[in-house]
Amino acid sequence: MNKVVLIGRMTKDPELKFTPGNGTAIANFSIAVDRRFSKEKEVDYIPIVVWGKQAESVANYMTKGKLIAISGRIQARNYEAKDRTKRYITEVVADEVQFLEWGNKEKSDYDNDITLIDDGEIPF
Repeated sequence: MNKVVLIGRMTKDPELKFTPGNGTAIANFSIAVDRRFSKEKEVDYIPIVVWGKQAESVANYMTKGKLIAISGRIQARNYEAKDRTKRYITEVVADEVQFLEWGNKEKSDYDNDITLIDDGEIPF
């Protein structure tokens, strides 16, 4: 079984490209994921690839620093670089993407529409 679920912050704005021929969208970015059980704060930087409509949505709505959840599979591949050396890449190919933060980190207009109610005032 090859399944990975990650939650982290985007380290840069996504890079959106389209495949030659059929023009399928592909977005590349990386996320910073905290290591949970380390004594000092340690972070892993994980490269992510997203295809299709999800790639376009990520490119349009997510920016550096935003919190994002990824579910997908780990993929290892290699290619020959221009200098004829073999390069190896391990990345996560996302099947599902969930935006955990939207827009600016500042207070949005929607926050002004919320009225807080004391739990004691709820009749149930």
